[in-house]
Amino acid sequence: SRVKVSPNVLTFLGFLAGLDAGILFFLGRPVLAGAAVVLCGALDVLDGQVAERTSRRTKFGALLDSTLDRYAEFFMYFGLALYFRGTWRMWIPFWAFLGSAMVSYTRARSEGLGYKCREGFMQRAERLVLLALAALAGPPLGVFDAAMTIALALIALMSNITAVQRTLLIRSLERTQEKESRRP
Repeated sequence: SRVKVSPNVLTFLGFLAGLDAGILFFLGRPVLAGAAVVLCGALDVLDGQVAERTSRRTKFGALLDSTLDRYAEFFMYFGLALYFRGTWRMWIPFWAFLGSAMVSYTRARSEGLGYKCREGFMQRAERLVLLALAALAGPPLGVFDAAMTIALALIALMSNITAVQRTLLIRSLERTQEKESRRP
């Protein structure tokens, strides 16, 4: 059977799921937010598969996907910052978002410079898994705030390390290329 839904529609639905997750985090509904995070991630995988299988991969679709992924993540972290407002925990989502954005930026910028750059542990899939696990497992155990704080701290730490790793990798690759180009 033919898939009639556009990959870009799936991308937009994934963005809406991320937006919903942020709103639900803000409203203190972590289990529903966790389900929205899972849906967001599933739609992100599905849009690429549909584009591939239906030969509808486009440069615009890739740009739309990357852009809406960043917006979706922003809203999730912003919703968590608002949930934790008035406490020291409200700052952790900002560091997590900074690291998340920098992981994506260093990859995109590196690829724009002609380097493949997928190194590092804390890519989008891992970030969404941590958010979803904390949101879905924390409330039934009565430890949502602690579980989410740990998840966000791991995302903040590991995503920023990943961005630095990627930056240093590109420096190393460039130096290697320079040395090789100077050889007679």
